[in-house]
Amino acid sequence: MKVIVLGAGVVGTTTAYQLAKAGHEVTVIDRQPGPALETSFANAGQVSFGYCGPWAAPGIPLKAIKWMMEKHAPLIVKPKADMAMLSWLAKMLANCTESRYALNKGRMLRLSEYSRLSLAEVRAETGISYDAGMQGTVQLFRSQQQLDASAKDVKALAADGVPFEVLDREGCIRVEPALAHARDKIAGGLLTPKDETGDCFKFTNALAAKAVEMGVTFRYGVTADHLAVEGGRIAGVVVAGKLVAAESVVVALGSYSPFMVKSLGISLPVYPVKGYSLTIPIVDESRAVSSTVLDETYKIAITRLGDRIRVGGMAEISGFTKDLPEARRKTLELSVTDLFPGGDLSKATFWSGLRPMTPDGTPIIGKTKIDGLYLNTGHGTLGWTMSTGSARVISDIVSGRKPEIDAADLAVSRYA
Repeated sequence: MKVIVLGAGVVGTTTAYQLAKAGHEVTVIDRQPGPALETSFANAGQVSFGYCGPWAAPGIPLKAIKWMMEKHAPLIVKPKADMAMLSWLAKMLANCTESRYALNKGRMLRLSEYSRLSLAEVRAETGISYDAGMQGTVQLFRSQQQLDASAKDVKALAADGVPFEVLDREGCIRVEPALAHARDKIAGGLLTPKDETGDCFKFTNALAAKAVEMGVTFRYGVTADHLAVEGGRIAGVVVAGKLVAAESVVVALGSYSPFMVKSLGISLPVYPVKGYSLTIPIVDESRAVSSTVLDETYKIAITRLGDRIRVGGMAEISGFTKDLPEARRKTLELSVTDLFPGGDLSKATFWSGLRPMTPDGTPIIGKTKIDGLYLNTGHGTLGWTMSTGSARVISDIVSGRKPEIDAADLAVSRYA
């Protein structure tokens, strides 16, 4: 079958790889000159199979109001006269209940565990290198209140069979020895030992090269005009006024996915939540993170990527903006220098990306009302984490096979 994948980020590239494995003739179309040059370029580097949950959670509305008054807030909302933003915010608030949080977190953990197994399989099949680490994630709590509040996450992890360990101060230092100098700032932590780290940009580029060897065609620097539909079925993609025919199309355009399907009457509740990162060269190994530490106070991840530290985080709801405010950089610098002052900030690279977020935190994977048109988008902050599992799910659906995990509640139809 001829299949077009729109988007060459980590989600689109893993999708193309799995479709090629399934025996399809695959073409990937992306407006950038190469793979992983937008949201996948410099993300936090976490592959967080255990630390995986929706931003929409009980207490978030009140916290958001409080954060609006803080200098280093993890969540920044800049309301504007944008119906897509307002509708998305309303839907997100509706998910900030105990029952919705438990439902959403459960299905996210289901998909992330499947992705953990899928990523291991991809590594074994390809042998690709991407500064991978397998030492887990420590969610670091600076206060007893944060440690107590983690009980709901512990409950969800236990219910889903995800390994974890609740750490006291000395336990955090045992796992991350460089935290010894910040001992008095630590109340405790939560270790998810099966979490991994890695450079998403390196991974995506290496996997794209493998996909090419398998026969996948990547068309870079090309913008898709619109989707072509004939007789209620997908016919392909129109590029520069010409039809590129296909029997199936998978839309994996991240935050831009809604624009591609809107004209077909498909309302896709995906909206960009901007994130920031710093990539810092290491100059003092004794004060550098060894895996990933998530600073719960600032919602910032500090990750080891070879000889670099990647510091990523914050959630800014401000539309499709890609500016780099100095205030956001200062927040990243504050967290990393407070805990791991082993990098050279004068040589750091500052970046921002638009994470495609759904109101309930779960990505949208599956069929649409248009025969032959599929979606694999809306992964939010967990695109790198969930990419390999999502790719296998959508490949199975496109191929007419039943996915190995329950995927019925991942489709866009859940918003109907």
